[in-house]
Amino acid sequence: MTHPNRFFPRSSGVLLHPTSLPGRYGVGDLGDYAYPFVDWLAAHGQSIWQVLPLGPTSYGDSPYQCLSAFAGNPLLISFDQLVKDGWLVKEDIARVPNFSPYLVDFGPVITYHNTILGKAFDRFEASANDVQKTAFDVWCNENAFWLNDWALFIALKNAYGGKPWVEWKTGEALRQTEALSAAREKHARAIREHKFRQWLFFTQWMALKAYANSKGIRLVGDIPIFVAHDSADVWANREEYYLDELGNPTVIAGVPPDYFSPTGQRWGNPLYRWDMMAESEYRWWITRIRATLKTVDIVRVDHFRGFEAYWEVPSSEPTAVKGRWVPGPKFNFFNAVQEQLGMNLPIIAEDLGLITPGVIELRDGLGLPGMKILQFAFGGSGGENSFLPHNYTPNCVVYTGTHDNNTTVGWWQSGEATDDIRRFLPEYIGRPVGEIHWDLMRMGMSSVAHTCVVPMQDVLGFGADTRMNTPGRESGNWGWRFTAEWLKHPAGERLAYLTKLYGRWPKDEDDADRAVGA
Repeated sequence: MTHPNRFFPRSSGVLLHPTSLPGRYGVGDLGDYAYPFVDWLAAHGQSIWQVLPLGPTSYGDSPYQCLSAFAGNPLLISFDQLVKDGWLVKEDIARVPNFSPYLVDFGPVITYHNTILGKAFDRFEASANDVQKTAFDVWCNENAFWLNDWALFIALKNAYGGKPWVEWKTGEALRQTEALSAAREKHARAIREHKFRQWLFFTQWMALKAYANSKGIRLVGDIPIFVAHDSADVWANREEYYLDELGNPTVIAGVPPDYFSPTGQRWGNPLYRWDMMAESEYRWWITRIRATLKTVDIVRVDHFRGFEAYWEVPSSEPTAVKGRWVPGPKFNFFNAVQEQLGMNLPIIAEDLGLITPGVIELRDGLGLPGMKILQFAFGGSGGENSFLPHNYTPNCVVYTGTHDNNTTVGWWQSGEATDDIRRFLPEYIGRPVGEIHWDLMRMGMSSVAHTCVVPMQDVLGFGADTRMNTPGRESGNWGWRFTAEWLKHPAGERLAYLTKLYGRWPKDEDDADRAVGA
């Protein structure tokens, strides 16, 4: 499997999750500020907008522990768009809590959004005309393969006060026929409301995607290899995971001890029964990838190395120390995906961590670009470090940092940038460090990597207080937001200058139509 160049022309873009967008409703959404952000990207020569997983989140608010691999996050639904569509009136959103414009306080935000979305559903039920009801019903039928399980799952979860599905009554937890029939009848209105919310989300998201594509912006989405145990996916497909008779995982995912963690990382996700999935020709996975590729143009597969081999930890273990490497599905999986979908897949392989020759063979054999993180480039093995630009091949994507890294300014100002790094980095660039974020951005932009992606925090030169995620920290992550005036900051023109200078400006655009500042 090799990718045609149309997937990865020389280009650049920005990493920004939609929750970080400006707006008055406590969290970024798909409305009045998403479209200006697309315009900002296009005006400054960017052709990629990378986002994190878009699914509904749960405890901890992590988009990497979603309640569904298919559903969208209702928090992203634009209330302003609902007013335009007639499902809300201006009075509904006239009084908004005093939310911070800089940080998402998820608890109060979720409560407020549930209230407003409830009003939208009430008005839909009371006033939708036949054409609107038919459009909703058609969409529900087209998405029934995941939507029915999701809507029932989340209706039950809410009825149980948010408890994990293994703590529900046995009949509902283990999907016994009579119990599910009774639940569908009892929670019929809630089920329909959750379907309505998904209709709103995907209607708004697909409109935004169409607008972005019309401006030459490709959307890069994210597929975490593992799913959360407390998810509609595991609840509805228990036979495809290593679970006991009550639905609890017998073995879980993680990574072994390393330099960063002496006890490894115990992620807790249930592990796939790849043998069982192979018998169905990976039906669930192929359905997942097909659905994701309708919503984005390119997917980043998180923890790609797990397809070659993954770290299996007994669920009874408190840490990830006592685990073992288990072979993954390797080429068989990707060959099946390509055969079923009938296309070469636009995939970026997240190949960070412990990378073995087997992982490299799988990545390169599939022709997939891996990831290069510049914050990782200056420690350890000196000039041999694979993250240094002179060691790149063109088929890779370079980042200054990811959602799991500190911002580049925060990294440089903290102990993460060790004395060895501070000595080596100026030697490498041939001069003293000036503005560290621009030094790394210039390094990435000038490299042979076909794609360069920069977190929005690094474009704006923000510090550690705007970090998106600190791995291992249970709360306080995922909340960073910026305000609208930053889209007028001169940093945009500097980004455009580097984009033009290093040949990443979209080739199909008339350069004369875009003003680029020095």
